[in-house]
Amino acid sequence: MPTRPLVAAIGCGGTISSLGRDSTDVLDYPDFGTKMAIEEVVGRYPEIAKVAEIVPVPFRSVGSTAIGPPEWLELASTIDRIAAQRPELAGIVIPHGTATLEETAYFLHLTLKTDKTVVVVGAQRPASALSSDAGMNLLGAVRAATAPQARRLGVLVVLNDEVHCAREATKTSTYRLQTFRTPDFGALGHIDGDGVQIYRRPVRSHAPDTEFDVGKLQSLPRVDISYSYGGADGTVVEAFVAAGVRGIVSAGLAPGIPTPLERAALETARDAGVVIVQSSRAGSGRVALRRYLDEAGMVAADNLNPQKARILLMLALTKSQDIGEIRRIFATY
Repeated sequence: MPTRPLVAAIGCGGTISSLGRDSTDVLDYPDFGTKMAIEEVVGRYPEIAKVAEIVPVPFRSVGSTAIGPPEWLELASTIDRIAAQRPELAGIVIPHGTATLEETAYFLHLTLKTDKTVVVVGAQRPASALSSDAGMNLLGAVRAATAPQARRLGVLVVLNDEVHCAREATKTSTYRLQTFRTPDFGALGHIDGDGVQIYRRPVRSHAPDTEFDVGKLQSLPRVDISYSYGGADGTVVEAFVAAGVRGIVSAGLAPGIPTPLERAALETARDAGVVIVQSSRAGSGRVALRRYLDEAGMVAADNLNPQKARILLMLALTKSQDIGEIRRIFATY
């Protein structure tokens, strides 16, 4: 029998590791259910053992609402350490809750220093549920992590038999199984019964070939998001500045325009040394560096959604406060 590839599974918790009160509990399990250790998660699906030998690595057993910058830094360090210690690994799979899955995946996409395939995977229904997607999603992630055609694509997001780029994937539905989508461009590929099929490759820079080195960082610069809506004033922006924010992402009205009172507050924040990135709340499409943003010394988010623009700005601020340099970074990643 041929030797099976070796895959590390780093457990972060989430729905994919959850057990509800019964097979119809697809609603209350985050608050009243239990979470399995990573050994239990992978052991629940013996089909995975036919594809790869799994090395379970405990990390967290939490809902992904409890995962943010401190955990991202620790997770990146854990992945790089395991990849260095275990060169025989074919890839790494990270079961994770879907609430912040896209943010964790994009942070890793920008910071990891390993060329091993890293796949972040979640589920919309707990492992205990009738017709749970947890098992098939985890199996698909392991298949993607071991597939030669999935190498050098950066960090991948795999759910619902689809392979997405971490830069572009976003959660679009609260409960539907097809929640992760890549607006405008679509998935990188699919996972079918005959294997992993890849149809396009990311062109923006990604791990391991990035300029961001977070290995020695204990924290990231504070960056917050100001969400626009009809009649919004500058209260939130002023509060962020008072809290000592280093950068603000404006999730503006499409195509990336805040209200007049928000704009005034953002300009005041800019004058105080806060870096402003203009994005859009629309969910798809670019925010271009139009004349106002250029002359105002602000940064256009391009097609990054607000939560991903925040991650890139945090990392950019570890390198520079210069607006021209930060604009270059947003055009590169």
